Amino acid sequence: MQVALESPDQPEVIALIAALDAYQGALYPPESNYHLSIDALRQPNVLFAVARDAGGVAAGCGAVVMLADYGELKRMYVDPAQRGIGVAQQLLQRLEHEAMQRDCPVLRLETGIHQQRAIAFYAGAGYAQCERYGDYPVDPLSVYMEKWLVGADIEQR
Repeated sequence: MQVALESPDQPEVIALIAALDAYQGALYPPESNYHLSIDALRQPNVLFAVARDAGGVAAGCGAVVMLADYGELKRMYVDPAQRGIGVAQQLLQRLEHEAMQRDCPVLRLETGIHQQRAIAFYAGAGYAQCERYGDYPVDPLSVYMEKWLVGADIEQR
């Protein structure tokens, strides 16, 4: 599996994001889905990664939106046919590495209460539940997590 920063506006990637939207749309009402559009993912402050299999087929994707004080993980998704072989872990490691290279002290994310496998995955990668952040509304269906990155100033906690 190869993971690289790429543009999100490729047909294979758009299909992955559409599959993610359909999955989340089945779990949560529209007002509890906090999606970023393809245009938003193309902004200069967004690091967008794509995992490709040996044949070059897009197997997963994810992004970090770089903000003033933290980065936010968004649009993490792995094709169901590619799950269980470490694609998500490789994507997450690449995104964390890219964020650290840009002096990002902490990564945060919002996921949903019905995505227990995702919550367990992030917890296993060192993310801990935290308070609501940014401009997210109060939503009982949301779970917020964060991870302070290696080399981050511990005093900022």
